[in-house]
Amino acid sequence: MSSLSVFFPAYNDAPSLPELIGRTFEVLCAHFTDFEVIVVNDGSQDNTAEVLAALAAEHGSRMRVITHPENRGYGGALKTGFESATKEYVFYTDGDGQYDVRELPKLWALMKPGVGLVNGYKLERNDPWHRIFIGKTYNNFARLLFGIRIRDIDCDFRLVRRDLVQKIQLRSTSGTICVELVKKIELTGCGVAEVGVHHYPRLHGKSQFFRLKSLASTFMQLIRLWIRTVIRGR
Repeated sequence: MSSLSVFFPAYNDAPSLPELIGRTFEVLCAHFTDFEVIVVNDGSQDNTAEVLAALAAEHGSRMRVITHPENRGYGGALKTGFESATKEYVFYTDGDGQYDVRELPKLWALMKPGVGLVNGYKLERNDPWHRIFIGKTYNNFARLLFGIRIRDIDCDFRLVRRDLVQKIQLRSTSGTICVELVKKIELTGCGVAEVGVHHYPRLHGKSQFFRLKSLASTFMQLIRLWIRTVIRGR
């Protein structure tokens, strides 16, 4: 079996992490022999640090915790995760538990020769109606603006080849990093596959994306990213 790095960006996700990490080791031990689990604690203000320390002690050398003293944003957490990964393939999803990591084998089954990215898409979004509306609007706008082929940019359930990520420079610090990541991988010309995954209601904490300040910042970063990758690319 090929080697796999799994990482999770976490910000105030203490309540969801024990079950998430438990399920992660359950699925990895069943399907892989060479793997690592990384959690990026992005300046959490709850007891995430204490929870992660206990989990790391439980799982030993196969689990690493990387801590940002201050919050760097979703993009900053993802960049740290990719930079810290050491295995041939990298999978990530969010630390809030809205995706089931046990569906990872569905992505792995599609990682064939020539494929560089396997992206999940939500079979049904389990969020309040206004978040569903904003999410669909953002997804359609970004796909149109950047000419991205995958159907669900907003689904953070991804498996990528690490050598591809090493070839591209990720600069975004907000949620626009997902658009940047997918667009730049598509520009490499590698194959891209998609598979439906389940999305669950958020049981703990609050989303950092669906706030007026965050949405405004994301929009501005999206426009700057479009200028860098599309306009200058032409």
